This record gives sequence, C-alpha cells and structure tokens, in this order.
Amino acid sequence: MPRSTLPTDAETAIFRVLWARGPSTVREVYEGLDDRDVGYTTVLKLMQIMLSKGLLARDESQRSHVYRAAVAREASEARALGDLRRRLFGGSTSQLVLRALSEAPASKDELLAIQATLAELLAERAKERGKKRG
Repeated sequence: MPRSTLPTDAETAIFRVLWARGPSTVREVYEGLDDRDVGYTTVLKLMQIMLSKGLLARDESQRSHVYRAAVAREASEARALGDLRRRLFGGSTSQLVLRALSEAPASKDELLAIQATLAELLAERAKERGKKRG
C-alpha cells in the first residue's frame, strides 16, 4: 500500500465501489456508495485526495475522468488484518480467527470453505517441512 496508515472508512467505501465495479467515474462511484448522506462534491474531493496519496489512479483521456484503485483488494485486506492481528491480538492469528468466528456465526458453506482452506494450509506446511528435511 502506498502509504503507511490504513484507509479511512470513507476511503474504504470508495475502494469497495471501485473493487466491485472496476474503473469508474466519480458519478459512478457516488451512485455505488451505500451512504447517501455524502454529497457528490465530497466524493469528488475524497477521490482527489486519494489520488494525491497514490491510492487511486486516474485516466484523463476521456471527458469524464475514470478512476481505478491503485491498491489491490487483497493487499488492503492483508494489511488491515495484519495490523489488527498485531495491535489487538498480540500477533496471534488463532485469536483473531476465533474472535471473528465467535462474533458472527458462519454458515455451513462458510465453515466448509474454512475447513478446506485449513486442510490446504496444513498440507502446504507438511510439504514445506518435508523439503527442509530432505
């Protein structure tokens, strides 16, 4: 991520729209926001600030400028989770995951996906240990 701090709530809302829709004009981002209490000019100003911070990129080849996220969703999520894990859970991944599962019940499909991911991670770790020994 181009800057040292995490995105604000307003910046994250703009990112969510851009990650979902792809490159978009300010109008399209404004229309995609859940919070309708924010005005168009506020969204424009926020996006200009995000551009200056390196969080967005802008294509000026068209009459209406088209913005895109300069930060991948996965990178932003990883950074935010890593920060949360370090600050609130003393670096413990298990405590973070256990708290998340205790706060919001996961559906059967989500639990099966988590179980499959855990099985993949365990298999990768076993493979890595085998390479180190051999």
